[in-house]
Amino acid sequence: MRQDISLPAEGTICSEFKQLLLQLNNLSHGYQLKLANNLFMQKGYQFLQQYLTNTKEIYNATLQIVDFYSAAEETRKTINLEIYKQTQGNIKELFAPGVIGPQTVLVLANAIYLKATWQHQFDPKYTTERNFRLNENETKSVHMMYQKRIFKLGHTDGKNARILCLPYVGEILSMFIILPNDIHHLEQVEAAMTCKNLTSWLSPGNLREQHAEIYIPRFKLEAGYDLNLMLQGLGLIDVFSEAKADLLGMSFSRQLFLSTVVHKAYVDVNEVGTEAAAATGVAVSNRSLEHYELFLADHPFLFCILHNPTGTILFLGKLCCP
Repeated sequence: MRQDISLPAEGTICSEFKQLLLQLNNLSHGYQLKLANNLFMQKGYQFLQQYLTNTKEIYNATLQIVDFYSAAEETRKTINLEIYKQTQGNIKELFAPGVIGPQTVLVLANAIYLKATWQHQFDPKYTTERNFRLNENETKSVHMMYQKRIFKLGHTDGKNARILCLPYVGEILSMFIILPNDIHHLEQVEAAMTCKNLTSWLSPGNLREQHAEIYIPRFKLEAGYDLNLMLQGLGLIDVFSEAKADLLGMSFSRQLFLSTVVHKAYVDVNEVGTEAAAATGVAVSNRSLEHYELFLADHPFLFCILHNPTGTILFLGKLCCP
């Protein structure tokens, strides 16, 4: 499986991921970031002790013994409730009805919850209604937040998109907005967004401080994905096959295979930050002698939230309709 998706050696992945979890779970004041890994295992089913030990020690995964065979629907609701609590009520139903059945023996459920405050908050009194261009022919009225100060700005390699860095308190995390120069360029930017290119675009060397006026829409996104086809597109094919799957590192059973991988995400961006409830104001300075670059996010764009010390992307998304 590791070779299929071109990952480094297992020991390297495990040690680096363990260190990353430690850093993320010990962020300084101004952040609430919760990473939760959960294992739900059919009672009476035998998994290798080393596998269970590793999931606990490396991934800090909690193990719960459940009964899929006799109470699949009740267990599905229990799992969904656990994720609901871990994401502060934002992910309401990770597993839809019918996804978990009597044949299920193991469910791995991962949740991440982030609440963070901007380093420089947006003053709500400057939030106004403006048109967001959905496409060439349609627009939608949205609440557009405004700031005028020094920001870090950059470009993609082909200069068909601009990049804005919005740091959270303490600059441990930052949101990056990748805004195509034109409404037609979004697909081009996405096609060029390889891991290598994205790392280059977000690197400090690609950004420079500039006086800028920025307009960013308030937005709230919730999306769910069935990752089976995406993972198979990366080369993970046999693991989904009842006849070919080899999960002997987890259990001695040769009947074990991966049936479904689902992912849900929730992001709320407003004047205070991400997933914030209160609002306080910051005065906007007027320095008429300076030239201010205009960054107007009034059409579809890409965004990501980055853990700056490690360069780890925690969230990556696309806003097409606020």
